[in-house]
Amino acid sequence: MVLLSVLAAAGLVAVPAWSWQASLLPSSYGAHDMGVVDLGGGPAPQDHGGHGAGAGGHETQDGHGAAAVSVEALAPPADRPADVSITLTARAEPVELGDGTVVDGYTVNGTSPGPEIRVVQGQLVEVRLVNESVEGGTTLHWHGVDVPGGMDGVAGVTQDAVRVGGEHVYRFVAEDAGTYWYHSHQLSHEQVRRGLLGALVVEPADGTPAGDAPAADVVALVHQYAGRRTMNGATGDVRHLAEPGSTVRVRVVSTDNGALTTWVSGAPFRLLAVDGTDLVGPTELEDVGVQVTAGARADLELVVPPGGARVEVGGGTALVVGPAGADPVAEPRPYERLDLLTYGTPAPTGLDPSRADREFGYRIVRRPGFLDGRPGLWWTVNGRMLPDVPMFLVEEGDVVRMTITNSSGDGHPMHLHGHHALVLSRDGEPATGSPWWVDSLHVGDGETYEIAFLADNPGVWMDHCHNLPHAAEGLVAHLAYAGVTTPFLLGGVNEPE
Repeated sequence: MVLLSVLAAAGLVAVPAWSWQASLLPSSYGAHDMGVVDLGGGPAPQDHGGHGAGAGGHETQDGHGAAAVSVEALAPPADRPADVSITLTARAEPVELGDGTVVDGYTVNGTSPGPEIRVVQGQLVEVRLVNESVEGGTTLHWHGVDVPGGMDGVAGVTQDAVRVGGEHVYRFVAEDAGTYWYHSHQLSHEQVRRGLLGALVVEPADGTPAGDAPAADVVALVHQYAGRRTMNGATGDVRHLAEPGSTVRVRVVSTDNGALTTWVSGAPFRLLAVDGTDLVGPTELEDVGVQVTAGARADLELVVPPGGARVEVGGGTALVVGPAGADPVAEPRPYERLDLLTYGTPAPTGLDPSRADREFGYRIVRRPGFLDGRPGLWWTVNGRMLPDVPMFLVEEGDVVRMTITNSSGDGHPMHLHGHHALVLSRDGEPATGSPWWVDSLHVGDGETYEIAFLADNPGVWMDHCHNLPHAAEGLVAHLAYAGVTTPFLLGGVNEPE
């Protein structure tokens, strides 16, 4: 079959029409029309929603006679004023790196990465996206922020792509303090790679005691432009002045398709948070690396030594923290990597996975076939190829348990929108350290992870690989809430991956 696919792609052999015609995607279709509903062993609602009445977005009726809810209605109250208002303008234009190199890409407000957004927990954030010159259309997805369902920024699922000359307004309450980022979710495999992204930090509202607050709080957003690794848009060493003895929090944001490893040269450190969620009882680390998979974030804390320290991210790029003139020695990447299954101290989670209402499997395999009429080796979910992938159906309040199994020959950074999941085990070994909550989880080839989460955020949510070319090649599914509909259609102007 592989040989047949290769020969067919080269036009050297003919293949039966049914074998490729059946794989052709319609010109447009609703997210609910994809694949087969998976109930996860739970009860079947009498009506699980759909794409409503098409683009008009009229409400349907659920099985109990109540009006179904459109994702458009899942937003903060319109009469609540914004605490923070921002306009972000997306453009297609050259991007200049810190060393003077210029690459073709996309900018937000004239730079890439776009402006760092800092807000305070509990504030209502309003962002006006203006598309000045991104020809394929664009959106903004708030990666890791559990926004209301209508604000997720996914073209064809929660909105239409914003065309050139158009705009779209996002409104959400920044409920959880932590490190996040924003990026396009229209043609994302191209637009994210070329720089349509930026960092978002939600600072705690409860007021950290002055004696515990870091002297510096620095974002280290890592991105490759045309193969050149950068931090905050600059190549090589990025310097941040800090007095010896002061405490620095460094928020590492991984925005590329592959995982990176971060470590500290010249000082011990602690891992404070993963994917915007604080760890409990983080201990001091030395000579160990921390994996930060695609889309994930890791907050490190260190005390600055007299000679300074380096927060390394590989590729000859690092954040140098210390007094003026500090020149700490760069240490090679450590052989040992931190295992988050056992790091930190156990603590209550507020979730009882042993009483799950629904249990799903997410099995990733690669096999030959046809995707939209194209022969090749494609990713499958539970043996199915796009668009016949599972639609995981839940009801609000369900405790959900999911087993992710990867036997595809490659690693996958799996990203669930709108929720944070608790890691329960890896390859049968239970988690025994701090509760490890993720929105982006690296599942290596041959690995199996068990995760659990509470279905407490109604919507229609993507659950996909954040190696974005993999998502474009079919490694995507959806988590849908019973009774939630969407009027938006995939295909045509809407191509989220």
